[in-house]
Amino acid sequence: MDLINSIKISTAGMRVQGTRLRVISENIANADSLPDGPGDEPYRRKQVSFKNVLDRSIDGRRITVDKILVDKGAFEKKFDPQHPAADENGYVAVPNVNPLVEMMDMREAQRSYEANLSIINVSKAC
Repeated sequence: MDLINSIKISTAGMRVQGTRLRVISENIANADSLPDGPGDEPYRRKQVSFKNVLDRSIDGRRITVDKILVDKGAFEKKFDPQHPAADENGYVAVPNVNPLVEMMDMREAQRSYEANLSIINVSKAC
């Protein structure tokens, strides 16, 4: 594999990890977002799905973003009878975002991004 092809594969990896980092950042930013009114849902966590595609220009496979999926997991509830979105029992649904999980995912995405960047630097040095 030549220099240009290895750089194309690595930049594709950096692109998908960049998208993943943006989605994780959105999840963290909305971790405390509550619904506006009764019956409304709070923010739902998003996840990035990847797929390998055949790139005939480099005669190899590279990764792309397949979909940005919405996590259909259940919402937790917290007791806040004064909130406008509280149900008849005084509970408000909260987003299904766990900041600790998001931070771990973010660290993994950062490491993958850095690994692809290192491959580009090594390719250029050879």
